Amino acid sequence: MKIQKIDRKSMVIRESGRSSDYITPSFGYGCLLNCSYCYMKRHLSKGLSIARNANQILSEVNNHSYFVADVEKPNQTHKAHITYDIACNEDFALHRKHHDWEFIFDFFRKHPIAMATFATKIIPIEFLNYDPDKKVRIRFSLMPQVISSKLEPNTPAIIDRIKAVDAFIDAGYEVHLNFSPVIVYENWLEDYKFLFQMCNDYIDYKDEVKCEVIFLTHNERKHYVNLENNVKGEMLLWTPQNQESKVSSYGGTNVRYKRNLKNNYIKSFVNLHDKIINWNKIRYIF
Repeated sequence: MKIQKIDRKSMVIRESGRSSDYITPSFGYGCLLNCSYCYMKRHLSKGLSIARNANQILSEVNNHSYFVADVEKPNQTHKAHITYDIACNEDFALHRKHHDWEFIFDFFRKHPIAMATFATKIIPIEFLNYDPDKKVRIRFSLMPQVISSKLEPNTPAIIDRIKAVDAFIDAGYEVHLNFSPVIVYENWLEDYKFLFQMCNDYIDYKDEVKCEVIFLTHNERKHYVNLENNVKGEMLLWTPQNQESKVSSYGGTNVRYKRNLKNNYIKSFVNLHDKIINWNKIRYIF
């Protein structure tokens, strides 16, 4: 397992408009988990690089928020703050021991207009000892447990992620749900019905928890890697009969559900979601 400390030279802050207003330069690049659908594994199959110059990255975020950022508030990312995804290329919570995470959180907690956000499959207990004053948003990734067990081994149980939501809100974090990736298979809606019911049963802060929904994007290169490591799991991800090729906004050639099918999948998902947890506002879905 190779972990490198490097000076991150690229200081490009990218526009998002989905999970956040913008995406920061990478504090980390790679992932130490082995999830079958992970897009980072397409680019870096093993290892992880961690930025040594976090202070420089944060300086760029500060300048960007004051002099470059052009967003109207309120919007779907936040009612007042400019939101920055600090972990687009890693699971920040998983790699927390490799980061000076308190230093990074302090920057956002004290910043007048910028806040941080990141998605995770992990329950970072150490974070509960820090109060970010609602300036850090954690997005817990959720999928039916039967699929999680096949595709994201060695990650916390879905029920435990759901039960963690209230604890992190009590500690001072914003917490949203990240239904991602949504994978379509036989009886998938029955499994999501059970997942939504668990959310309804175990989350008390229903007026605070929103969500995002991202349907599966897969990749041919990752497909062949998975055939060597997780054939049964790959059968859920590689379904050419209902997928089509699509070039991503960053130039990658991926496969996604066919547009006409995906429109129906989205309608079915939203109808079921709103029937059971209509308190959980969907910020965006695609």
